[in-house]
Amino acid sequence: MRERMPRNLRRLMHLVLFCPLSKGLQSRLPAVKVKYLVVAWLGVLVASWVIYVQYSSYSELCRGHVCTMLICEHYRRGIISGSVCKSLCEEKTLTLQRCLSTSPAHQVYSAVWREKAVIVKCGIEDRDASLYDKPTRGTSMDEFREMLHSFLKDSLGEQPSLGSLVSRVVSLADVNSDGKVSLAEAKSVWALLQIDEFVPMLALQDKEHAPRLLGFCGHLYATERVANGALFRLDVPPWLQPLVPEALSNALNRWLAPAWPRRARITIGLLEFVEEVFHGAYGSFYMCDASPSRVGYNANYDCKIADLGSVASEAAVRAFLRGRTCQTNADCTFGRDCTATCDRLAKQCNTEVVQPNLAKVCALLRDFLLFGAPADLLDDLDRQLRTCVTLSGLASQMEVHHSLVLNNLKTLLWKKISDTKYS
Repeated sequence: MRERMPRNLRRLMHLVLFCPLSKGLQSRLPAVKVKYLVVAWLGVLVASWVIYVQYSSYSELCRGHVCTMLICEHYRRGIISGSVCKSLCEEKTLTLQRCLSTSPAHQVYSAVWREKAVIVKCGIEDRDASLYDKPTRGTSMDEFREMLHSFLKDSLGEQPSLGSLVSRVVSLADVNSDGKVSLAEAKSVWALLQIDEFVPMLALQDKEHAPRLLGFCGHLYATERVANGALFRLDVPPWLQPLVPEALSNALNRWLAPAWPRRARITIGLLEFVEEVFHGAYGSFYMCDASPSRVGYNANYDCKIADLGSVASEAAVRAFLRGRTCQTNADCTFGRDCTATCDRLAKQCNTEVVQPNLAKVCALLRDFLLFGAPADLLDDLDRQLRTCVTLSGLASQMEVHHSLVLNNLKTLLWKKISDTKYS
């Protein structure tokens, strides 16, 4: 029995290893191994190419070191000033961490400033050399105020409260709070105003759902970091989207999403933001990219607009559309989706945006809010969202109808969560 055991074991190993392969395949086993080796090498080459492409795009997109080097050079030369200059360039208590940039010209990083998580943004453009040309030496404080008023009037339109916004800019520029604005301080705040996001951020600083400005140095600025920077947690990169079915990414996002009452709380905050930017103290603002990546929420599930780069004043959108030649409506688009109609006879764009903020937000909320909703609420919620999506941006509908739809949605959601721990 002891002598037969090894022989039986050898037979079992032979059956396991070679029986699945035919005799012909066994005879061609070296050739099969070569084919597998070739396939493996091809896999390695493809993987290497993907890694190289990603590294190249990363090195092109993420140039925070270049930005901080230029900023600190201008600071040391006394050209610019700001509340974070010393932390960035001397104390090194403001440190960049993860790159979040989507454009080489606009650097975005998560960072730590005095042990607090922040977001740092900085532009790198060809015009950097002329960015600090204004105001010039010898400009008086009254002249600087007039410069600010004229610029803000062009950006926001004629608003009765522009004077208070000018005072806010002057107060921001006075970094050392001595009641005076130095040339370096004035140059820094003027450079900041040239950034598309900065004017809406400044105008909306007292709004609950807009990101807070924490400090600046030249045209680099730091804002509060939103704990969850997008409505959906899974953001498939564009290069990976062909390999990941949309149904799979949607299913994963639903699985990872907060509980429905918390999503309802986030939604109420988003609807409040729509109210805040409609006919505010400094005019109306359009959300020209109402995508999930633009809307976030904090640890308490309070809505925070993570990025105001797509928010534009009504005056800026109308100025862009006025006199613009067109063939189709697509030629009359500001940003991603602030679209007006094209007058095909005159071949010029009209200046009224077709789809208002509320309709865009409701289209976004259909994907975010309907799944997992309570059964007794689902039909009513779906009906109200469908009504909301069809709203027009025409002036005849903008006032009473929009307010009614928005308040109905808020009331419906608030009634459901008001007496719970999620309120």
